[in-house]
Amino acid sequence: MENATLPPLQEKGRTGASKRRLRTIALAGNPNAGKTTIFNALTGMRQKVGNYPGVTVERKEGLCRLPDGQEITILDLPGTYSLSPKSPDEEISRDVLLGLAPGVDLPDAVIVVVDASNLERNLYLATQILELGFPTVIALNMSDVAKAAGKSVDHEKLAHDLGTPVVPMVALRGKGVPELRQQLQENIAKPTPPALKLAAPLQDARAELAEQISAATGETPEAMQGAALRLLSSNQQQWQIEHRFGEAVWECYHRLREELPLAKAGAGEAAARYQMLGDVVRRATHSDDKVLSRNFTDKADAILTHKVGGLVVFALITLLVFQAIFSWANMPMDLIDNMVSALGSFVQSHMADGPLRDMIVNGIIAGVGAVVVFVPQIVILFFFIGILEDSGYMARAAFIMDRLMAKVGLHGRAFIPLMSSFACAIPGIMATRTIASRRDRMTTILIAPLMSCSARLPVYTLMIATFIPAAKVAGFISLRAAVMFSMYVLGVVVAMAAAWIFRRTLFKGAQPSLMMELPPYKFPSWRNVLITMWDRASQFLTRAGTVILAISIILWAMLSYPKTDPAQPATKAALSAAMTTPVEGMSQEEQQEDVLAGLQIKNSLAGRVGHWVEPFIKPLGFNWKIGVGLIGAMAAREVFVSTIGTVYSVGESDETSTPLRDALKNDKWPDGKPVWTTLVAVSLLVYFVLAMQCVSTLAIVRRETNSWKWPIFMQVYLTAIAWIASFIIYQGGKFFGFG
Repeated sequence: MENATLPPLQEKGRTGASKRRLRTIALAGNPNAGKTTIFNALTGMRQKVGNYPGVTVERKEGLCRLPDGQEITILDLPGTYSLSPKSPDEEISRDVLLGLAPGVDLPDAVIVVVDASNLERNLYLATQILELGFPTVIALNMSDVAKAAGKSVDHEKLAHDLGTPVVPMVALRGKGVPELRQQLQENIAKPTPPALKLAAPLQDARAELAEQISAATGETPEAMQGAALRLLSSNQQQWQIEHRFGEAVWECYHRLREELPLAKAGAGEAAARYQMLGDVVRRATHSDDKVLSRNFTDKADAILTHKVGGLVVFALITLLVFQAIFSWANMPMDLIDNMVSALGSFVQSHMADGPLRDMIVNGIIAGVGAVVVFVPQIVILFFFIGILEDSGYMARAAFIMDRLMAKVGLHGRAFIPLMSSFACAIPGIMATRTIASRRDRMTTILIAPLMSCSARLPVYTLMIATFIPAAKVAGFISLRAAVMFSMYVLGVVVAMAAAWIFRRTLFKGAQPSLMMELPPYKFPSWRNVLITMWDRASQFLTRAGTVILAISIILWAMLSYPKTDPAQPATKAALSAAMTTPVEGMSQEEQQEDVLAGLQIKNSLAGRVGHWVEPFIKPLGFNWKIGVGLIGAMAAREVFVSTIGTVYSVGESDETSTPLRDALKNDKWPDGKPVWTTLVAVSLLVYFVLAMQCVSTLAIVRRETNSWKWPIFMQVYLTAIAWIASFIIYQGGKFFGFG
């Protein structure tokens, strides 16, 4: 075999002087093969996450230190079953390995993670990569799972047949990780994979295209056989091929594609590859007939995937997750909230009064704090998601929910993004990248904001605690708890109805079918869970926090200007009228400051906009003050509480503020009727369940869809549904005498 040394490469820096570039090793493998565990074992916390240039697929890479002290870069490719992609994630894996991904260099070598308990299917991808000619190491993972299932794999025999090194591993326990590091330190031979016997038409097309690629790259036609087959077995964009290989290769590829349809090429490759792999697996695998045919996974699945029992277990697990999100997070959220308040107080006491201090305290600190305070809920959610994914249960959950979601045209894989959206729609929408079908992915993105995220909780709490009686339903169920639960149910029901409509109109197509692997159960890796929590929390802060920060500063400016002059006659008259009724628990000076703050809001740009929108929201029972709150809530839903508190001249308030509750109850229309009633509160609750009150989510939808069309459509359709539903609630309630 030809040895390929892997010295540090050279590249030109910005100054023109050469600098060393670390070797890049791509990490590839099937989903559930243990790729993430190996990536985390090699890199630890020395990771960074971003997106591939021009697409929204996540790019993860980290630094790995080898035994001799040398550092290399590990590039974690998205999990894929083959290099004939069916989803955006799989396309990236193929494009990186073919050099078609813009802005991404070809890796110097590849680690292919293979599940020893499912050898034939995993080797399908492995042999495709071997044929590309990269120096490759096979990480034969989950040897313990294979042994428990009565199978043992002779890794030396497998290495001989595949023509590349094979390292047996149990990555979850750290077994084989030092040997893998040692292997990466050594010179890795280019592989000599077993020959693939293709049918004549596909064989001839591969040879012709390999000749064209050879002429363009200077490599031998034999070395380009793998790249040629990869192009023939998948659709490619013209600009990618011409940029990588030139116009002649594109013309050859385009002509061959017309002569050899994609489906025929894919089927021909699959038949030949599985025939070849059957012989390889038989030679390398030994079975133990004494092992019971039904292992732990089979026995557990008899319950956990049962059409009735599986739903019951899933409901109990879901209840546990949400109970933890809404109870365990209270203490850290209060701590963060207090820290944010303390920081604001510190700045306020150490800076001179003026617009800059006001912007820092009420714009920057308050805006960022509104996001940071929800990080504990995000961390707790992804703690459980990490455990469920790493243990193998999440695939079962998607399988169970597929039966229900298929009735409205949704794919079972949409369950995980929708579940994530209960904490925040942003990570939920990002999680739709794993859905292969564009129709299913777009449908899931458009309904994800209807899941009641944690940012709605302050609004729910304020409205329910203020206007819903502390009564019991059926003698033991709290009416307030029932109303809170109904808000979550309403969002889910409307989301399913919207999905049913979208799948029959905008994204009309065949009913999706779920084909997915149910991996064996295993004890979760705490390293994986902790890194998942860290990654998601940091992404949430980076991607949502920056947008929230910008919008909060804009909102502060709208609420602060133009300034209200206390010396103006109109201001003096309004102040005198308000001061005739003392507020319990407030000094005269505090009350005067709060009244002036309310007048500032009323006369500010935001207040004027509130008066402008009042005719549109008055049919829902809302006045201009609520309109200002809705405008503020566009930055983040929870901002509604602090905004409405300022509007009602009670200073800094939160959802538990007694003065705010009293102010809401005492607010009157010009004719003397109360603005806030139980009916208005329910109308507002319904509006917040259904409306698209989050600019950050719209920004993420823009990134994920690469178009402004869909976020605009989302804003319009969700606002329309919210308005209509609130209109029906309020006007219907008045008709029946509840108003």
